[in-house]
Amino acid sequence: MSVDGWNTVLVLGGIRSGKSEFAESLVADAPTVRYVATAADAPADDAEWAARLAAHRARRPETWTTEETADDPRRLADVIASAGPNETLLVDDLGGWATVLLDPAHQPADDTATIAELAAAVRSCAARLVLVSPEVGLSLVPTTPLGRAFTDALGAANRAVADACDAVVLVVAGQAAWLKPGAPQPATVPAQAGPGQADPAKLAPAVGRGEPEPSPAVLAPGTPPPAAQGAAEPDGTAWAAPTMALPMVATGLVIQPGMELPMPDEYTGPQAIERLATLDVPGSGLGVLERAVGFAAATQGTATPAPWGQVRVLLLHGDHLGDAAAGTVAGESARRARQARAGRGALARLAAESGAELQVVEAPTSAPMEAEPTLTGEQVEAALRYGWRLAEEAADAGVRLLVLGACGAGTEAAAAAVLVATAGAEAPAVLRRVVTDSGEIDDAAWMRRCAAVRDALHRTRNSPRSAKDVLAELGGGDVAVATGVLLGATARRLPVMLDGPVGVAAAMVTRDLAGQARHWCLLADHGGHPAVRLGADVLGLTPLLDLRLDLGEGANALAALPLLRSVLALAAALPAHPSLGGGEDDEPAEAAPDTDEPDFREPEPAGPGPTSTEPDFREPEPAGPGPTSTEPDFRAPDGTGPDTEPVDPSGRRAG
Repeated sequence: MSVDGWNTVLVLGGIRSGKSEFAESLVADAPTVRYVATAADAPADDAEWAARLAAHRARRPETWTTEETADDPRRLADVIASAGPNETLLVDDLGGWATVLLDPAHQPADDTATIAELAAAVRSCAARLVLVSPEVGLSLVPTTPLGRAFTDALGAANRAVADACDAVVLVVAGQAAWLKPGAPQPATVPAQAGPGQADPAKLAPAVGRGEPEPSPAVLAPGTPPPAAQGAAEPDGTAWAAPTMALPMVATGLVIQPGMELPMPDEYTGPQAIERLATLDVPGSGLGVLERAVGFAAATQGTATPAPWGQVRVLLLHGDHLGDAAAGTVAGESARRARQARAGRGALARLAAESGAELQVVEAPTSAPMEAEPTLTGEQVEAALRYGWRLAEEAADAGVRLLVLGACGAGTEAAAAAVLVATAGAEAPAVLRRVVTDSGEIDDAAWMRRCAAVRDALHRTRNSPRSAKDVLAELGGGDVAVATGVLLGATARRLPVMLDGPVGVAAAMVTRDLAGQARHWCLLADHGGHPAVRLGADVLGLTPLLDLRLDLGEGANALAALPLLRSVLALAAALPAHPSLGGGEDDEPAEAAPDTDEPDFREPEPAGPGPTSTEPDFREPEPAGPGPTSTEPDFRAPDGTGPDTEPVDPSGRRAG
């Protein structure tokens, strides 16, 4: 499944329109691509055509494999039909395929049947498939029977394949115009919807329902908070809008299991770790923080990663009703959200200190999990796309690191329920004790939370355990939005720092939708939370620190961010040790500036005269016979010194 919502796409274009380059860009994020070449080799006397074929071959990365089908045009349908769901195919192009099909060497041939076989193979293709074809419908009618037969065959093939593909794009002068589905469309689902999948009719838009809800305001460092600018405080009703009010990706976004999302660079991470061992440091290195350098290197695609510059914190606010929120003061989570929007509180202050942006996101309120599903199927679809859009907007704004946190009531119980359902945990083992505002432990509230998770799991004991089912039955709004954020960030190669049980629970859910997402996640500190510890262990995320910070989700990560930035800056700036080929600092030292700062250089040997103003720490010379010494006189006012006896003013010794 493509990240843009299509599985198969037909790229049309005229001669030199850029259609092949555009098609190649669509599969650039795939780890491997099978390039299916349909054209026959150039004749020996056609140097120009041979040069074109050579240019196409030169553009293909080394990780791509090439398969030729020019010998048998019918084999193209077999290649497409047999491709697996984890493969990516690029067919270039159907014009060459039609030429071979009409070649007298392959006659007699049933052109219509062969085209129908190709369209059927495209329609049933499980792989990610891109087909390139010349658009001949806008050209002049050929003057030869063979030319007219070619345009007729290729036109019929283009129509049949376009009907079978999920999307069609026309490239004109290097500019792509999407013809199918065209303008932003609602998400679609497979014709045979399985358990937990939304009804396509419920996802269809109604004309005149209004524009998508605007994104939450972003509080940037150094700018007044929205409240100070007179902006109205969000009242939490944005999620009352129907599903179709949410924005769609231009080609129709479909979030379903088995999506093909990019992985971090598998080479630069180990290269960065190896490079750390060569740095010119007096000690043994960065210790466990080497993992932060390796993570940054893999996600940035370079062995010398830069410190994360622009950082955005996404604080998800969505309450859970019922006993999941037992022991929580009513309205406390809303107060925290308002506090963050106003630029106050621990999270906002830490964001300001670290120069991070802050975006408070309203998630849908979740129903009591012990009694009913927390969300409807439509709300799950909406929440996933909403989170994806938030990640897309962050990437478009130049954000280099997302920090994911939450502040809703009942979030810990919801995350515990997700872990119980996905990792086989027990609720008492992943739910920490409830501490009231006065610092007292409320075991009665803890038992009610455990009972809510137990009853929810009992209610859903016969329900499917797919990702969307878990979100609908147990996870709720904030976990669903967080899942969409992780998927969207993965699609845009944007790393995410998790902080708290909501983000870890979302990462557990993404394993069913796109297993690549967890490789873009970083966990700074587990905070002593048992759910975070268990989820991190299942996901293979080792916390970098063990400070047990409990400042609130998002704030813990921001407290550790300056340290991680310093580590990345140090790793990027230090040279290799001289014994390993690194250069010494042999550049001449600049003249000392005229400053009052202390000078820590080694003292120069004193010259013959007393012109130096440097303090003299040499051992005192033995005193001579006369009073010509310029050494300081440390005698007391009465004339005594360390080695003298008292004297009277006349010079006689005091008796």
